[in-house]
Amino acid sequence: MQEEKVQCLIIGSGPAGYTAAIYASRAGLQPVLYQGIQPGGQLTITTEVENYPGYPDGIQGPDMMVHFENQARRMGADIRYGLATKVDFSGNPLKVEIDEEKWISADAVIISTGASAKWLGLESEQRLNGYGVSACAVCDGFFFKGKEVAIVGAGDTAAEEALYLSKICAKVHMIVRRGEMRASKVMQERVLKTENITVYWHSSTDEVLGDKKVEAVRIKNAETGALTEIPVSAFFVAIGHQPNSAIFQGWLDMDEAGYIKTVPGSSRTNIPGVFASGDVQDKIYRQAVTAAGSGCMAALDAERYLSEKGIH
Repeated sequence: MQEEKVQCLIIGSGPAGYTAAIYASRAGLQPVLYQGIQPGGQLTITTEVENYPGYPDGIQGPDMMVHFENQARRMGADIRYGLATKVDFSGNPLKVEIDEEKWISADAVIISTGASAKWLGLESEQRLNGYGVSACAVCDGFFFKGKEVAIVGAGDTAAEEALYLSKICAKVHMIVRRGEMRASKVMQERVLKTENITVYWHSSTDEVLGDKKVEAVRIKNAETGALTEIPVSAFFVAIGHQPNSAIFQGWLDMDEAGYIKTVPGSSRTNIPGVFASGDVQDKIYRQAVTAAGSGCMAALDAERYLSEKGIH
């Protein structure tokens, strides 16, 4: 199997990975970045981005990621197609397998593999993704100001997003699979006290309706089997995210959901020389701007680490 030695390896190519590449390049770390299975990350399936500073007129998510990539390349980052498939963090240098066909040895590794939204698995949900279907109410709720929307989920995130939507949308239809929510008591109480949120208990999403955009959602009551169509302009999926951290299990400390744990106030993991940034270690904010900020932190932490080791 092929082997290659690099100073700084970055895995993943969303806002965190590309920002890490920009900073690492400027610091002379000669970073190599592998883009992973979804070059550009979650923003490539986002249409309009209006909340990232510096774009007063908004920008399409994929266009924004092209800007990030071009800037990282201009700074000198070596950006490549390829997927990290295995790691060996038992010694120094650190080792990462790419596409099951070559090993990269690196003095520092920055993990920016992100997280993937969990979906219900409906054909219509994927077909209308970006046309009224979204997995981020905070990102996309603004586009449906004054309109009726639906949200599916029963945890704290779903409750928070339903409350957020209730402040800007005319009505929020919340679909809950069981007869109770998983959300904390205080969050449940807030939802139930909000006049323009209607909760549909014992209900599942049968289909998202619409040809070129979301026009309604059809729900099924588990107790009666009754189907109900609710006219809505948007359908938000809030059933959780899955951090893309499987290949690091057994090496890095993670929480019960698989998010990589970092030392508070830094991007350092439990293994010296391995840093984590973006949504793979952030289950709270999950925004492009916070991911970019943590990518900056990871590059600065990596530079400091390599300098202390006398490698850079």
